[in-house]
Amino acid sequence: MTIIETITGIIINLIIPMAGLLTYIGIIRKIKKERINNPPIIDLFLIFATYGGFLLVILTDLFWEWSAMASLGAFYLFIGGPIVMGIIAYRNYKIRHISQHHKWSYLCGLIYCIMIPIIVLATNLIK
Repeated sequence: MTIIETITGIIINLIIPMAGLLTYIGIIRKIKKERINNPPIIDLFLIFATYGGFLLVILTDLFWEWSAMASLGAFYLFIGGPIVMGIIAYRNYKIRHISQHHKWSYLCGLIYCIMIPIIVLATNLIK
């Protein structure tokens, strides 16, 4: 394994997830500072995990070596992800007017549920 491959692996598997976690913590601090009613803390964690996982699977496919963990992540993203994100969109639909965080939680869930079937159809049409 070369130094470039090692650096690529560290960036994909360590730095990007840490950046996502720090961003999530920053948003949670902002939510607590704003004293928002019924904050979507768990929803935002699942959104960060799902979209972050999507980013990691894409980067792994493009720049790193595919592994069993990448396969498990892809399985979740295409089977479990739409279910989780659909529940998030449904839960935040009626309360999306409370704050921007609720609105973005709703939109992120909705977009993911629309995006995954389109990606699956597009990849099947390309083959």
